[in-house]
Amino acid sequence: MFRLALTIAAVCAAMIVTPAVAKDYKVGALTVISPWARATPKGAPVGGGYLTITNTGTTPDRLVGGSVTFAKHVEIHRMTMDNGVMRMRMLPNGLIIKPGQTVTLKPGGYHIMFTGLNTPLKKGQHVDATLRFEKAGEVKVDFVVEGIGAMHGGGKDMKGMSMPMNH
Repeated sequence: MFRLALTIAAVCAAMIVTPAVAKDYKVGALTVISPWARATPKGAPVGGGYLTITNTGTTPDRLVGGSVTFAKHVEIHRMTMDNGVMRMRMLPNGLIIKPGQTVTLKPGGYHIMFTGLNTPLKKGQHVDATLRFEKAGEVKVDFVVEGIGAMHGGGKDMKGMSMPMNH
């Protein structure tokens, strides 16, 4: 009986910490992999979105923007370090994805900036977006919202989370 209770407790605990898994999307020769966003504090004017794009085609394409209902604009940005100073710049011509290339948009690098947020993004939430590519066109995706300081999607950041073990 104790073993059964322990097994049930372990299964329940695994269900609690199992993150909502982002899915992958295909548009033309491009695959958009695991879109996720960071939660934002109340009143924040901007939010960040992250994902990976693979181009399996023979010609380059470009992520040029998109649209969402929870913010006024969707922009492509790049964060860099310049003499110890972090700088963020909008890429007015978008982000090129060369044939055979995989580009990862992540905190501290290339990312999607949601500007003019209408509402905060909350951890655990799913938010719809339409991404726009120069050649492949548009694709609807679902961003899974992770914690405010998350560095990875898919619940990979589990800082401070511990599970007591009874022997």
